[in-house]
Amino acid sequence: MTSPAGTTGVRSLPVPHPESFSSRLRSPAVAARVGLWLGLCFGICFLTGLVSHYAQEPSHPIPFPTSPSWGYRLTQGLHVTTGTAAIPLLLVKLWTVYPRLFERLPSGELRRLRALLVTLLERASIAVLVAAAIFQLATGLMNSAQWYPWSFSFRSTHYALAWVAIGALVVHIAVKLPVIRQALGGDVESSELDRPGATEQGVLSRRGLLRTTWVAAAVAVVATAGSTVPLLRRVSVLGVRSGEGPQGVPVNKSAEAAGIGEQQVGESYRLEVVGPSGTVRLSREELLAMPQHDEELPIACVEGWSASGRWSGVRVRDLTALAGATGGEDVVVTSLQESGPFRVTTLQGNFVDDDRTLLALGLAGEPLDLDHGFPCRVIAPNRPGVLQTKWVARLEVQA
Repeated sequence: MTSPAGTTGVRSLPVPHPESFSSRLRSPAVAARVGLWLGLCFGICFLTGLVSHYAQEPSHPIPFPTSPSWGYRLTQGLHVTTGTAAIPLLLVKLWTVYPRLFERLPSGELRRLRALLVTLLERASIAVLVAAAIFQLATGLMNSAQWYPWSFSFRSTHYALAWVAIGALVVHIAVKLPVIRQALGGDVESSELDRPGATEQGVLSRRGLLRTTWVAAAVAVVATAGSTVPLLRRVSVLGVRSGEGPQGVPVNKSAEAAGIGEQQVGESYRLEVVGPSGTVRLSREELLAMPQHDEELPIACVEGWSASGRWSGVRVRDLTALAGATGGEDVVVTSLQESGPFRVTTLQGNFVDDDRTLLALGLAGEPLDLDHGFPCRVIAPNRPGVLQTKWVARLEVQA
């Protein structure tokens, strides 16, 4: 059907103006305060993410510390917790600044070209910041849930876009610093920075909106932090790990998922230790006959969960000494599992030399469960869980 003028009967929706959004809750005062906490969360996420990425590198120009033993547990717990808190903060922040999307670009004479270019660059940096922030938080949340509906490498992509996000954030803060300072310096309910057309609506004040935002962020943290903080496990309904599992420690990858069966870990199993003086092959019984040591050490995974266990086994440095190692050498650890990005890992020399680094044979006073790496696994202090190799088949000392 057409109209009398000969045009179609479909009505085009009018493009809104910033003045079309009349809620007084949308203001620089609210945006600046939410943005401050969001920036802090992103800063902590960025720094702890750098720690995690460096810890997973096969070589460390600056040795990654072995103490405190709970260091990685703390940094990765902070990484996931602040990332979780950032989700409601980002949603509120985007809601408060949404009307700015519809501001008209400057137009007119050529003398306004500079203002036009500055505005375009500013909006481009904001677009990059928003896109990178949403991507980082969304994929980080899916990584915590171990859901990967993509084909790219999460670790390398997450790391690269972290630099993009933090760079765009720095640019945004630099451009908006005068507005941020003015907004933070005044009373949150002040009308001096109200947008044109803003009106008082509803029963919620700006302070009420901010308090609601802080509560939402706190609830998100409490609902997930039990994966890291044992005291919160009863109330962390969204925690990816409850702390339960064989021998009191959760399992990320089961023996079945890794393709490990009885034929690989039965009586024919032998651990190979390769070093300067040759190769030593040891059965599990021979490993048990060596001096045994107990250590209370945490497993801390990149998904944010962690749990402590009482591990028993042989010091790795005692094993490498059998093959002629003298100390300080890196050791390449190979698992029985047939595939996986961390099937082969590098145990740096300072970890090998640490008394607490064990080839664990037991957990909680019992032989290792198959899902925990039977017949033996690496357990070392302050080390990412993905590098605590299970079902160890070979230790090779690097010259």
